[in-house]
Amino acid sequence: MKMLIAGKWIDKKEKIEVRDPFDNSLVDTVPSGDAADIRAAIAAAEKGFQINRNLPVHERIRILNKAASIIESKIEEYARVIAREGSKTIREARKETSRCVDTIRISAEEARRIQGETIPFDSRPGSENRVGYYFRFPIGIVAAITPFNDPLNLVAHKVGPAIAAGNAVVVKPATVTPLSALMLARAFVEAGLPAGILNVVTGYAAKTGDALVTDPRVRMISFTGGAPAGEEIVKKAGLKKIGMELGSNTPVIVCEDCDLKRAVEDSVSGAFWAAGQNCIGVQRIYIEKGIYKRFETLFVARTRTYKVGPKLEEDCDMGPMINEGEAKRIESWVKEAVKAGAKVLTGGKRRGAIYDPTVLANVPAGCKVDVDEVFAPTVNLYPVKDLDEAIERANAVNFGLHAGIFTKDIGKAFRAIRELEVGGVIVNDSSDYRIDMMPFGGVKRSGLGREGIKFALMEMTEPRVVCFNL
Repeated sequence: MKMLIAGKWIDKKEKIEVRDPFDNSLVDTVPSGDAADIRAAIAAAEKGFQINRNLPVHERIRILNKAASIIESKIEEYARVIAREGSKTIREARKETSRCVDTIRISAEEARRIQGETIPFDSRPGSENRVGYYFRFPIGIVAAITPFNDPLNLVAHKVGPAIAAGNAVVVKPATVTPLSALMLARAFVEAGLPAGILNVVTGYAAKTGDALVTDPRVRMISFTGGAPAGEEIVKKAGLKKIGMELGSNTPVIVCEDCDLKRAVEDSVSGAFWAAGQNCIGVQRIYIEKGIYKRFETLFVARTRTYKVGPKLEEDCDMGPMINEGEAKRIESWVKEAVKAGAKVLTGGKRRGAIYDPTVLANVPAGCKVDVDEVFAPTVNLYPVKDLDEAIERANAVNFGLHAGIFTKDIGKAFRAIRELEVGGVIVNDSSDYRIDMMPFGGVKRSGLGREGIKFALMEMTEPRVVCFNL
């Protein structure tokens, strides 16, 4: 596939191979873009912004809805590409494609809701003859830097609201999963999006990153990825808006009064969806002691039923990690924990890029799997005496994206809602729940700002005050 700059599909002599992490087979190649390509894309976006800011809202709505319909008509094609270039099974990939359709349609709906308000200037003495209002205007060029784990929908989460708001976008997709972003761009071109409004540059971050984040023509950076990379971007970006979703180390609390079957099923799914490479995936589960042994037994038994293997098989539950290097990383993290005293209840084995669904107990405080973001198919079980201890331990990391709690006691639920230091609390489901219209983001090292279409639109626009002196 080729990259998109100024409405043209651009190829280059130097290529990047996109390989299936399951069997290392070649899926496709993309151009290896560089700083010059980024500069060309930004120049194209300057012109695209002037076009989009002047498009009537109904035209933006029409283009967004048509792009969504194009993707919807090709769900299987998109899903197969997501599954092949990344870690998701075909069933997981279909769900992501369906969510992408929703994301773009919600963007179309929110385009008509970019509103302002009247301002009572006469509330200030001396301003009796003044009237006015504010409205929101697009900020300009948005740089969208996206990760591998949701290679289609997380691109749509940046592109959809940016276009709806009247901006232009330069997308730099993850090097290992660029095909889904290019297919999304193809849908927008087919839908009639004018040239320059959407540009996609493929390439290695070392060759493209600085040129994109430091350019003063870029007015906002929307980044999803790891906290260390996010910190580097903040240092280099200069005076521009920044939105960041940086991952987490997600806790789930299981109270004695919960629906135990639901808690087990939802938490297993939340731990191993997309091979655990999920920023809101379940990593730490705090279980009240009265039900700990029953929960552990059921959780381990359910985990052992997971079928791991070829992602395109309909009954496959989990595929490989994104590459063998990542699988080796989590293998070393688990070995570190075991050496310190942790117990592997199931899993703990690696075959190439596949790391079996792994459940750990007795994990000592301070191990990487305890305090860092694992981004892998491992989960830790911890007994706690009560909800107070669970909340205290849940908050004892420098992340705060989502948390889950299972309980039938509304009082316990609201206590967790009030005291958990996170951007979202999911009650009677795992932390791994999100719809595309909700505000999504975290506190501490989990990020800056919020995604979710309406909320991203606010980030991608600015208010302008108008005052008449009558």
